[in-house]
This record gives sequence, structure tokens and C-alpha cells, in this order.
Amino acid sequence: MKTLLFAPGNHPRRTEKALSLPAGGAILDLEDAVAVSEKSATRAMVAATFGQPRAGKLYVRVNGLTTEWCHGDIAAVVLSGLDGIVLPKVEHAHELRTAEWLIGNLERERGLPVGGIDLIPIVETALGIANLARVCRSGTRVKRLAFGAGDFTLDIGMVWTRSEAELLPYRSACVMQSRAAGMEPPLDTVWADLRDMEGFIASAKHAAALGFQGKMCIHPDQIAPANAAFTPDEAAVAHAHRIVAAFGEAEAKGLASIQLEGQFIDYPIVQRARRVLESVR
Repeated sequence: MKTLLFAPGNHPRRTEKALSLPAGGAILDLEDAVAVSEKSATRAMVAATFGQPRAGKLYVRVNGLTTEWCHGDIAAVVLSGLDGIVLPKVEHAHELRTAEWLIGNLERERGLPVGGIDLIPIVETALGIANLARVCRSGTRVKRLAFGAGDFTLDIGMVWTRSEAELLPYRSACVMQSRAAGMEPPLDTVWADLRDMEGFIASAKHAAALGFQGKMCIHPDQIAPANAAFTPDEAAVAHAHRIVAAFGEAEAKGLASIQLEGQFIDYPIVQRARRVLESVR
């Protein structure tokens, strides 16, 4: 799940293109990208895409649980062909349990595999971050969460700068609480300045270094650099091979720590190298 590309649900050409691109998945949007006057009508347009060919998974971002549209959104899209639902502005664990209850009942009513539809919450408010541990331990089908910096910085009155240094504590909290709860690494926020590809690449690389598994994207041009940022390069893979091979030889001789190319190597370093190799298989 290195990249998830947003596309407005009420633009058929853009949704069709998003489904064909080499992202991990497309998120067809019923929330921020759709005007209030078109929200209800867009549901059928999104559902009509479920049978179309796709390169990755198909997600739908519904409106927040506290809005008047969320129930209708979920009821309209829990159908065969949907891979998952993205739930924005999650602030409490009980919101995920409510969504779980609704999705599960619709799956049973419609003859779908119960638990088969993924659920990704976006944490994007101060209250959501404050309740992050509870959200991660909601006991629902949620495998990973996403961090949304746009609404978060708006909510907290923070300036979202190009360096994103101000986001470090909140990004790190998402990674730590996800790990503590036994979840997959989270997905990182979108990058809003489409003119600044260098800034986007730096943001993606920083998120990868922090422990995120991927990034949400808002333009097709962001997919390739994001995929690259979350994929170890050839040099890193080659170095990992050398570490694993050298340590294997040392371990066979009864050694649990060695030096390789000036670097101290012990079990944590070897485990990291093995993770690098697993990520490219």
C-alpha cells in the first residue's frame, strides 16, 4: 500500500483514469472533492465503477460519521467490487465500531464475505490524535490508519510549512500507536502543492523514514515518486544482502555481533536488513 490516489467521484473520466494507474489503489471521493449539492447523486456514479477494470484496489472515501451523508454513503457503496472504505475525521473508537456494525450488517444482508471490506480511518483533528491509542485499539476490521495534515493543521491553527517539521510529533504518534496496537504501518498525508514536486518527494521520503508504509496522493504525477520513496533502492537492497550473508557466516561460528564496512552489526541491524529484502520480494 505505497500509494493511494484520490479522484473525485463525480468525474467519470478522472475516476476511470485513477483506476488504471499503477498505484496501490484509487480512492473515489464522496467527501471534500464533491459539492454538497452533488453528494447524493455521486453515490450511484461511484458504485457504477465497481465492475470496471482496475490496476489496484478500489476504495471509497465516504463523508464523516457525524454528517448527514455518511449512512447513505456506506449503504450505497457496500457492494461486490468494493475493496474498502476510507472514513474521514475519526476522533473516537466508538465511531469505528459504529462503522464496523453498519458495514458488517450490510455485508451479511447482501451476501458479501463478512469482514471482507477494508476500513481505513483518517485521523485529522486534535481530538483524533489525542484519542489515537483508543482508535488504534478499536477492535474492528481496521488494519491501518491514515494521517491527514490538511484538516489537522486547520483544526489546531498550525501553519503547514514546506519542511513539515511541525508535523513530526503527530506523524510519529501515528506510527508508534499503530505499532503498539499490532496494526500495519500507517499511510501518510497528501501533499497539497502540485507545483512543488521536490517538496512532495522530500515529504514522501521523510514519511518512509519515519515508518509509514505509503502516502495518499492527489495527482497522477505523484504516484511514481511516492512508489520509489517507499521502495528500497538497489544500493540499499545490495547492502542488506551483504549484511544478512555476513551475519549468517558469523552466527555459524558462534558470533552475535560483527563489523561490516565499518558498521557494527547485531541482531536488530540484521532484522532491519531482512525487512528490506522482504519488502522487495
